[in-house]
Amino acid sequence: MTENQKLRALPPVEASPGVLVHPASDRALATEHWLLATHREPRRARLEWQEHQLAVLPLGALFSACRLPARLVLALAGGTGPSREVDAVLAEVLEGGPVICDPHGHRYYALVPATMPTSWRAAFRDWEPAGVEALGRGAYLGVPRVDLTAYDPRIRASYWSVPMTSAATLCAPLAVARLITAAQQLLPSEGTE
Repeated sequence: MTENQKLRALPPVEASPGVLVHPASDRALATEHWLLATHREPRRARLEWQEHQLAVLPLGALFSACRLPARLVLALAGGTGPSREVDAVLAEVLEGGPVICDPHGHRYYALVPATMPTSWRAAFRDWEPAGVEALGRGAYLGVPRVDLTAYDPRIRASYWSVPMTSAATLCAPLAVARLITAAQQLLPSEGTE
């Protein structure tokens, strides 16, 4: 076998008629590019991912975020901290919408359409006492590399609690609202804490 034959790519896999196949690596790369498109200097953000596993990205153009205190998420999921079980509950409740967990800050961030902070303004005012906050235009979020999808208690670094499965896949605002409302019902009232 010659050196050129060793380096040749394998032929594409034929899918059944009408079925599109996109390998996970292609979806991850597309997701990276989509997230990096929010940054003025995508190369700088990619370098942050390489050096720090986290890139600070601006919100409000392609997506926004709904900041959820961990106590709210854990009230619904029945956990005591970040875990696969909590992640699975979030994935189910938010129908696979992407969520970032910040174990150090005791927060979860549901990635939502860019318009949610303004179109759901009244709801966010109602959710303020529970510690829920809308992060949109003018806000920034530390976004982990797309391959960081598991909690590591040794380093307590941010990770994708629910990974972004494809570029531009976001949480449905109604699913986020339902999560918040259900979790609020499970929290002890202010007078009993």
